[in-house]
Amino acid sequence: MNHLKNETSPYLLQHAGNPVDWYPWCDEAFERAKTEDKPIFLSIGYSTCHWCHVMERESFENTETADILNKSYISIKVDREERPDIDSVYMNVCQALTGSGGWPMSIIMTWDKKPFFAGTYFPVHSRFGMPGFTDVLNAVTQMWKTQRDKLLDSAHQITEILKSEETASKFQTDEDIVKAAVDTLQKQFDSTCGGFGQAPKFPMPHELMLLMYYSKQTNDNSALEMAEKTLLQMRKGGIFDHIGGGFSRYSTDRFFLAPHFEKMLYDNALLIIAYTAAYSLTEKKIYLETATRTADYILREMTSPEGGYYCAQDADSEGVEGKYYTFTLDEIISVLGDNGHNFAKAFDITEQGNFEGVNIPNLLKSGELSTDFTAEFHKLYKYRKTRTKLHLDDKKLLSWNSMMIAAMSMLYRVSLDQKYLHSAKKAQRFIEHNMSTGTSLYTSYRESKRSEQAFLDDYAYYIAALIELYNSTLDTRYISKAESLCSEAVKRFTDEKGGFNMCQATELFKNPKELYDGAVPSGNSLMAYVFVRLYQLTQNDLYKELADKQIDFMSANAQDYPAGNCMFLLAKLLNDAPPPQITAAVKDNADISQIQLPFLANVLAVQADEKYSLLNDCTTYYVCKGNTCLPPTNELLIQ
Repeated sequence: MNHLKNETSPYLLQHAGNPVDWYPWCDEAFERAKTEDKPIFLSIGYSTCHWCHVMERESFENTETADILNKSYISIKVDREERPDIDSVYMNVCQALTGSGGWPMSIIMTWDKKPFFAGTYFPVHSRFGMPGFTDVLNAVTQMWKTQRDKLLDSAHQITEILKSEETASKFQTDEDIVKAAVDTLQKQFDSTCGGFGQAPKFPMPHELMLLMYYSKQTNDNSALEMAEKTLLQMRKGGIFDHIGGGFSRYSTDRFFLAPHFEKMLYDNALLIIAYTAAYSLTEKKIYLETATRTADYILREMTSPEGGYYCAQDADSEGVEGKYYTFTLDEIISVLGDNGHNFAKAFDITEQGNFEGVNIPNLLKSGELSTDFTAEFHKLYKYRKTRTKLHLDDKKLLSWNSMMIAAMSMLYRVSLDQKYLHSAKKAQRFIEHNMSTGTSLYTSYRESKRSEQAFLDDYAYYIAALIELYNSTLDTRYISKAESLCSEAVKRFTDEKGGFNMCQATELFKNPKELYDGAVPSGNSLMAYVFVRLYQLTQNDLYKELADKQIDFMSANAQDYPAGNCMFLLAKLLNDAPPPQITAAVKDNADISQIQLPFLANVLAVQADEKYSLLNDCTTYYVCKGNTCLPPTNELLIQ
């Protein structure tokens, strides 16, 4: 019997028809393992994960493998997006035991949740030097029967080592930690193809945002050049969907040509912010066009009728990775007619193909970013939707929705297109109605069911989203909500050793504490950011104290590898070199909607009085930069 059929997670439901007797993470599974004296096989993944699909087809739909699991193990499936705490703890185990991690994650552990074996994808039978999954299961089964003491001793050692890991306790002030991160990125920078390091290449927008703000504050053109080269290369490459907009997860090569084709909400949110920031800084229209095309894709394909944003679209179609996004030359000519030849030349579409015999549209060779192919995009978009379909992970995650709310809000401030602000507001109302009660938040929502808890990231990202909604509307209700949630987050997640835990309480052997920035910035980085921003907007000394304390804690822990903490370092840079403080004096509240809103600044709207009087009897801006205040003006020229 498979126990997943009543779950709401798209990932768990994908496995509800497997012959494996899967359980969700629940007390019943662990009690049964204890009663039947069996180890636990824990499989962690997500619904748009390509190698998760492969392992399912090869192993979990295989009756031979299912028989071994059902006879000798209790099997548990976890959606990493709904339970980031479980994913974080056992990913640390996987990395400690194997030196690497990823999904699907495969863990074997005791019924008291102590792991003794870890890995990621296994083929069903041994090949290419990789052990077969059936061999692994049979070997562990035999050891469980004959050498259990060794397994239990191993589990004890692993958990004790991970539990005893201590964070740094001192901050060495003799090093400019922000500059150290920029220098590291400079050394890793691929000056030919953009990005950092070798393949695979991930977008990492928070690295680019740090470089851009650092350049703005220090006039270091090389930092801006690294960010721009990367942004332009990604825009030209196949990682960007030239037909429908939006970005794929990462590039499998150094050129940003061939992506891993899944599209994740968080990547696109952070990239909208990065491209919007680049436009604000440089006024180059290609950055705004890239941000708006990405946002329009989200509005068209990743937004629910109620306003919440969906999680992801799959890389695979009909079992083939990238089938939805690739074309043959004959298809292009057939759909576009005479214009097909010009399109093919511009987008590197050839008879032999640029990717496994087919073509990923890209501009890496032609570089023709200024050419308008809007009509051709529309025809090819309609064609590919009729050709095959993508799986959609339609659950809503609070932290990812919050990222997109922030992105849409920021994009509105530079594009002045109301549809982006409307989307952000509607998504925020969706959260309030479905994923929030008072100061209690909930991680996920699908089919009228929400999760039972929330994590640090949910609070941190939602507070950041509310701050950006305030910055786009000057509606103080958003700041009031942000402040109440900030107080709740501090109460729930503060660790007396410093920083913030992921969970308020945990059943696991360790309460995870994410410090480094991965594909998305860590909750601890975001808490530093929201403390800094709330202090700058409210001038409440409480947030100054919280910001200073979190910056000291994070600085100590960033010493070993500053470049792995770019979002935190951006918060530190914003603290050390704040954006302008702007007070807008208005005649009455009706004038607030007409206030010019910079991309990055701290704006407060006040009724005109003796201190903030009106110039020429209309809205007047009082701007202070650093320790200098400028003369009042009716026109805000700062960005």
